[in-house]
Amino acid sequence: MRAQFGKTVCIGALASFLAACSPAESGDAQQEVTAAEPAALPSAAATSEAAIAANRFTAWEGRWTGVEGMYVDIKPNGDGTFTLDMQSDLDTKGTYQGVPVENGIRFERGGEEFVLRAGNGEQTGLKWLLDKEDCLVVAEGEGYCRG
Repeated sequence: MRAQFGKTVCIGALASFLAACSPAESGDAQQEVTAAEPAALPSAAATSEAAIAANRFTAWEGRWTGVEGMYVDIKPNGDGTFTLDMQSDLDTKGTYQGVPVENGIRFERGGEEFVLRAGNGEQTGLKWLLDKEDCLVVAEGEGYCRG
């Protein structure tokens, strides 16, 4: 009899527990549960990857100078992207949005994609920057250095 009573109490407790854990009947309560589902939120891995990628290039923040008044001024946006204020030649001055990629910061200028990447004065292809060691290169003939 005592064993039968114990089973009845356990089954009753289990039924109460399951009832308490089941979703509410109201449509509003169901919507709250649906709205908080993890699938609606950005994945932790994606957020982490963007933060790690952006952190690799935070040392690039600030102004880098080229030749004949050219420059790039790099500002982090706080969301893993960068704003590039750039005078890339005598006639082209603009602001571009940059996204970190494996080897640098990718941006679009004049309908063409470029990657601003680490390099040295020799890699810029500009004789005025040949002796520089800390540079960012867009393409041969376009680069910006510090120091």
